[in-house]
Amino acid sequence: MVSGNPAPNLSKEKTMTKLITDEQRAQLLANGRQSLDNDDFDPPPVVKLFTPDAGATWLLTEIDPDDHDHAFGLCDLGQGFPELGCVSLAELQSVRGSLGLPVERDLHFVATTAISAYAREARLAERIVA
Repeated sequence: MVSGNPAPNLSKEKTMTKLITDEQRAQLLANGRQSLDNDDFDPPPVVKLFTPDAGATWLLTEIDPDDHDHAFGLCDLGQGFPELGCVSLAELQSVRGSLGLPVERDLHFVATTAISAYAREARLAERIVA
């Protein structure tokens, strides 16, 4: 019999901590709650995620407070059609680019404007510019 601690049971939220910090998750959830109460809510992105080898980028503004796997933000799959929409955080965790590299968090990203401004600029540029 082998002694020691049992293997940890990692939830979906715990596996996302590499992509989204606890502080970012708290802000994303707070934004999600605020967006339910305010149709005109237009926050800045909280986190920028990207594939280093596939040209995909996500600027996330909120997490659905009723379903913590669904995030909302500006999504660009690198095909010239960035759009505002929802994304599964579990799916992002499994995405791999052409070299097999996983999605990463841009450690140096600081939002400078509301998500609607990023979306406007992305539609004109046919890609996220952030």
